[in-house]
Amino acid sequence: MNAIGTLFTVPLRNTYVMHDRSRPFSFRTALLFAFALVVALGSHAQESAPRPPLTRMLFVMDASNSMNAFWGNQPKINTARELLLQSLKELEGQPDLELALRLYGHQTPIQPGKQDCDDTRLEVPFSPNSMPGMRSTLKSVRCLGTTPIARSLERAAGDFPAKGSDGTRVVRNVIILITDGIEACDEDPCAVSRALQAKGIVLKPFVIGVGLDESQKYSLQCVGNYFDASTPELFEHVLKVVVTQALNSTTAQISLMTADSKPTETDVPVTLYDQRTGKIIDHFMHTMNERGIPDTLRIDPIYTYKVVAHTVPPSVRNDVTLRPGVHTVIALDAGTGLLELKMGNGPSDGAIVQAIVRRSGETGTLIAQEVGTTQRLRTGTYDLEVLTLPRLLIPVVHIEQGRTNEILIPRHGILNILPSTPGPGAVFVKKDDQLEWVADLDPTAVRAQIRLLPGTYQVIYRSRGARRTELSIKKDITIESGRSATLNF
Repeated sequence: MNAIGTLFTVPLRNTYVMHDRSRPFSFRTALLFAFALVVALGSHAQESAPRPPLTRMLFVMDASNSMNAFWGNQPKINTARELLLQSLKELEGQPDLELALRLYGHQTPIQPGKQDCDDTRLEVPFSPNSMPGMRSTLKSVRCLGTTPIARSLERAAGDFPAKGSDGTRVVRNVIILITDGIEACDEDPCAVSRALQAKGIVLKPFVIGVGLDESQKYSLQCVGNYFDASTPELFEHVLKVVVTQALNSTTAQISLMTADSKPTETDVPVTLYDQRTGKIIDHFMHTMNERGIPDTLRIDPIYTYKVVAHTVPPSVRNDVTLRPGVHTVIALDAGTGLLELKMGNGPSDGAIVQAIVRRSGETGTLIAQEVGTTQRLRTGTYDLEVLTLPRLLIPVVHIEQGRTNEILIPRHGILNILPSTPGPGAVFVKKDDQLEWVADLDPTAVRAQIRLLPGTYQVIYRSRGARRTELSIKKDITIESGRSATLNF
């Protein structure tokens, strides 16, 4: 060892603790080393843990002339402003949240026979510190013009930054529309909302109707999650509900129910879709926890879900909604049993045989199951078509809860056909004095080998050079499981 000794380093947030191995560790040095190691490991764990989603919440607020109308004992705009400012105060310091404010109807006064349908503007863009700007803007806003809801939603698509700050973080873009009227510019806010959701730009918007009549409510329900605030007191409650739903996930269990109504089915892939857009929200394997009950999930309550458990055939439940803070049990009928396809006794030549599985009485294929395997199926009745020669049809196969239905498929035999010269021909199975076509022979081949189910067959053949019908040759042969037979022509 040289005079300097051996140095080693421990990272401490880009700073390094250095120790000379030629000198003994002091107690102080040991403490410093241990502290540096703990900090480094903790920092690494934090870096490797997934970051929670960032929620970007855009308030699109009606500042049209109609908001000057009295609602209770003061103008609507005053009530909306006071309660929104109160909500902003409660959101102060909320982690993983950015806010922005767009107003419409606040720049151009309505004139006889004329309205400004471009009167919409992002007043406070998204930033980590948008609250002061939103407060100032709301306190000074004047309600002047018309109600361009569709154009405001369309422009709102550009208000959201393209990605999270590091380009990889999951971001939830939420619009909260507060309006006391319906679209005034002959455009379709529902179509705009659907387009924004389909493109994945925003989640399903929240719409708070401020003192609307029944016909106006109906025209806004297609825009998003509609909440009716018919009184100032109800507006306060609705605003809290909407903000809570926009921010929070809630808990749920997906119970896959057996045919006898027990939530004990599991180990099935499950997909959660946005019911409105068809977008995949989550995909996972259904799991029972250590207590033997369906595992608890954290799910975003902002969506209306289509839940698909990928049993065969699938188990589906539509229009599933959740309330923030309320645990929800989502039950699907998903009882299953097993279908086992076994090959009969006899030597195997390694051939793969499949069977088409269909719902009894239906023509659509559910799966093609390989003979020699076991497949989990929903309880019910099925028809099987085994892809042997000839095809083997097995109707009315019952699958019962938690039980295995074993189906035995006869093992095939092998027919060797050796013509003296190539020529056209075909193989038929004999059934009750009838002939059913099974397969054609290759007219250019000098031999053929065909796997056939046990039974009695007839082969008809004519040499390619023969030009008379009576030169056709037909021969009968019996095929046995696991054995070969040969025909010479």
